[in-house]
Amino acid sequence: GDVLLRPILEAAGKDISHWFNPKTKDIQTHVDPLTGCLKYYTPQGRFIHIPPQLPCSDWANDFGLPWWKDSKYEVGILASKTRHIRIVNTLTSQEHVLEVCAEESMWDILRRYLPYNAHAASYTWKYEGVNLNMDKTLEQNKIPDEDEEFYQLNLDSSLYMPAILLYFNDDLTEF
Repeated sequence: GDVLLRPILEAAGKDISHWFNPKTKDIQTHVDPLTGCLKYYTPQGRFIHIPPQLPCSDWANDFGLPWWKDSKYEVGILASKTRHIRIVNTLTSQEHVLEVCAEESMWDILRRYLPYNAHAASYTWKYEGVNLNMDKTLEQNKIPDEDEEFYQLNLDSSLYMPAILLYFNDDLTEF
């Protein structure tokens, strides 16, 4: 019933390695644009052993080792890297954010986007005005992953996500 368990339970069985700094194995951090202070980056919500955003007298920090540093738990890696992309339907102006694996082809991403648009295959997928090769990955389609650069600059990588634009193909035209 603890609300701090919700992000962990929602991610159960999924790859959460992107929550962690690959070098330090600690939770990702960023500079809060409002306070200018370094804080944990938890876009999925605060979870167990993460301090509250503001000082609080009822937060107990006597738990010892945080769960992510406890050797009895293993944060699995299901993908070499995950990243977030925006998919924008230019016909309806609807926008969705998907977390995708580096190894996924554009066809794989299209299949994961189908719950949002069952006709996604009837669209031309483009990035910066260039048609995407659906057999290739984001990297192979020259869609850069700039997460590491954002991390080095202590910026929140969710401030910028590459946008893939979908253009409807009028495949019902009569000749």
